[in-house]
Amino acid sequence: MTHRQQLRDYILENYLFTSDASALDDDASFLERGIIDSTGIMEVIDFLEERFGVQVRDEEMIPENLDSVNRICRFLERKRAAA
Repeated sequence: MTHRQQLRDYILENYLFTSDASALDDDASFLERGIIDSTGIMEVIDFLEERFGVQVRDEEMIPENLDSVNRICRFLERKRAAA
């Protein structure tokens, strides 16, 4: 299973309470759509760190990195490339 699919499944199950893939657009802003609040973002960060073995530094906890499936996937790609 790809990182994208694991992330999508996590968001769908834990925040949208569905397994319907069509319920989540990969470009949808979590914050603007009310999918995830600031506490939820911390849970997503924990998921990323545990599942993908990345360290999310305080200065990286910004919407540009974490506010949609596509943004998180690009962030993960950058983190993996830098490792």
